[in-house]
Amino acid sequence: MEELSQHIRRLLIDLAWEAIRACLSDKPLPSPGSVEELRQKRGAFVSLKRRVNRELRGCIGHTQADLPLGEAVTRAAVAAATEDNRFAPVTLEELPTLTLEISVLGPLLPIRPEAVVVGTHGLVVRCQGRSGLLLPQVPGNYGWDRETFLDYTCRKAGLAPATWRKPECEILGFAAFVFSDDEA
Repeated sequence: MEELSQHIRRLLIDLAWEAIRACLSDKPLPSPGSVEELRQKRGAFVSLKRRVNRELRGCIGHTQADLPLGEAVTRAAVAAATEDNRFAPVTLEELPTLTLEISVLGPLLPIRPEAVVVGTHGLVVRCQGRSGLLLPQVPGNYGWDRETFLDYTCRKAGLAPATWRKPECEILGFAAFVFSDDEA
């Protein structure tokens, strides 16, 4: 997964925050602009976390590389702040207490369970009409091994933990370039 320049990371962080503020203020969303790197079609996730304890506050993204990166980040940022059904919508007053993390995704490719590398791969498990995704940084946050990571990806899809072992299940892996507003 190729790195993004410091300049592009800063543009994406600023764009995400600007989109969240605009949405929460009932203003038009910002335009991603015409920077070439922001026009490349990529998948992206935006995670919002509490600054004080890094507790998740919202995380939504777009896995397919069918939107320009700037638009994917804008949409994901707004959705993470307002549409993650695990949490109440973020408020304007709450924004200073949050930090923002962006994961720019590489392509989703079939992967064998034994080839999954914790800390390198993100996972998607599809089975029985359900799908679950966990970003590459998640297992490291919890100290999971490969099988636990696969089990929790199944749980994210609403499946029993060991469902990934079934031959009819599809496992996809992806790399991600991850950065936060603390680093950009």
